[in-house]
Amino acid sequence: MQKRVLIVEDEPAIRDMVAFALRKAGMEAIHAADARSAQTAIGDRIPDLIVLDWMLPGTPGIDFARRLRKDDLTRDIPIIMLTARGEETDRVNGLDAGVDDYVVKPFSARELIARIRAVLRRTHGADTEGVIEIAGLRIDSAAHRVFAGDQTVPIGPTEYRLLHFFMTHPERVYTRSQLLDHVWGGGVYVEERTVDVHIRRLRMTLEPHGKDGLVQTVRGAGYRFSANV
Repeated sequence: MQKRVLIVEDEPAIRDMVAFALRKAGMEAIHAADARSAQTAIGDRIPDLIVLDWMLPGTPGIDFARRLRKDDLTRDIPIIMLTARGEETDRVNGLDAGVDDYVVKPFSARELIARIRAVLRRTHGADTEGVIEIAGLRIDSAAHRVFAGDQTVPIGPTEYRLLHFFMTHPERVYTRSQLLDHVWGGGVYVEERTVDVHIRRLRMTLEPHGKDGLVQTVRGAGYRFSANV
């Protein structure tokens, strides 16, 4: 699945340069010029990573990062901070706010893409080709295919997105509402029971391969993807 990166930067030239580099690297780039529009973009669909400028109009990037880390829906999104502030104290303040990496302006697009890939590897447990494997179940994001051992698993598009999200966020319980936000996007109106329907379909897809038990119901809480019974 193509990685979705949100660029929060008020300088159009920098925004366009980063977006061009991301698309050239095979990633999806979306734009926001301030914290408010960034929040709207996140509500439409959760990005895989945020590139966040420190000096934004209105709410500074550092304050927006703190806000994201306090919200259950966004606290796990990796953040790379862009800033002209290169002093050690500024780096420390950025890392204390919960950002995952820190890039000082001016910077090269090549360096930023390398940093983005490194952070995605750390946080999503996937290699640069997007191959994720847990308990013999494997997703090849570049090919948009799922395998159980050497067998191809036929899977529908919504079930694929749901499985991809689960496999990149294993061992954590998600409510139906959180799954709707992450997989369907906050800007789409879908009833919570729709999640149950697609969970059932996903399990039916995995059952012939003996992998349906990886998708677990947590009573009173939601769903979890886990290799542990």
